Amino acid sequence: MAGGDFVHLHVHSQYSLLDGAGRVEQLVEAAADRGMKALSITDHGVMYGVIDFYKAAKARGIKPIIGAEVYLARRTRHDRQPQVDDSPYHLVLLAENQTGYKNLMELVTRSFLEGFYYKPRVDMELLKQYSSGLIALSGCVAGEIPELILEGRYEQAKEAARRYRRIFGPNNFFLELQDHGLNEQKRVNPLLVQLARELNIPLVATNDVHYVRRQDARIHDVLLCIQTGKTLEDTDRLRFSTEEFYLKSAGEMYQIFEKYPEALANTLAIAERCQVELEFGQLHLPDYQVPPGYDLDSYLKELCYRGLKERFGEPPQEAKERLDYELKIIRQMGYSGYFLIVWDLVN
Repeated sequence: MAGGDFVHLHVHSQYSLLDGAGRVEQLVEAAADRGMKALSITDHGVMYGVIDFYKAAKARGIKPIIGAEVYLARRTRHDRQPQVDDSPYHLVLLAENQTGYKNLMELVTRSFLEGFYYKPRVDMELLKQYSSGLIALSGCVAGEIPELILEGRYEQAKEAARRYRRIFGPNNFFLELQDHGLNEQKRVNPLLVQLARELNIPLVATNDVHYVRRQDARIHDVLLCIQTGKTLEDTDRLRFSTEEFYLKSAGEMYQIFEKYPEALANTLAIAERCQVELEFGQLHLPDYQVPPGYDLDSYLKELCYRGLKERFGEPPQEAKERLDYELKIIRQMGYSGYFLIVWDLVN
């Protein structure tokens, strides 16, 4: 692989609060300087940075890949038992198309509204419901499959991999290889490769990017101290044990994963598949679902005439003519759906 023939698909920005030490603009700039044609954003459980990232990437001629590293409840999003449900799994989701982008927003929204317990959490029920248009990566060592492998539960890890493949589809789930020099990864990676071979699940190579340059590791360390209420002098604290969590060049990634060229090539294949375009300055209204037998215009008319009869009994001709005129203008302006949405909110 030549320089530039790699795409980072697991990237945290400053919007991974008190964890991501690289600002969106810095990450995009670094990717451009390294000759990369695409870059992802996969912040922890949120999509705060998507618009800033999208605009910055487009401005530099880099293809933006929109994603999130969601928190996955160990049981269901409704369970909130201390020391059981307060350490969710990690799972990377990338939007392949507009449907995937909408589903990703739905998942993140519902993780806050329905699943929040220390972290915003989704669960298997939500993943099944909103999997369309999404590409899933198995995540870091905090993912379900790597964790099961580390616990010596290989068969359960295999079953979990089958489950994710069923949810997302055979071409939309990838086993994620990472190597930051961690002992856990040295134990997990050979078994992830074995799992991929046994189940015919594709591999993908990622670096869990938390800062832009190697020397920024100390900045990231300070953020972790702030997050956990510790100081740099505390020996018993959360910290990353290596300085390898930066935006590496294609050459560096190739050196690390030279035994697995397919995992490197799949970063390009995934990037090519992801085609999400965001429009700005345009009016985008939700699609209002009308009952069978109606379209937006006819259903709005039906509701309005019901209301007219409630107010007047037998409405006078003047009121009917005025209503028909108002409905005509609304129909011509294409605002029937908007009025139905407002009616739904009011009720």
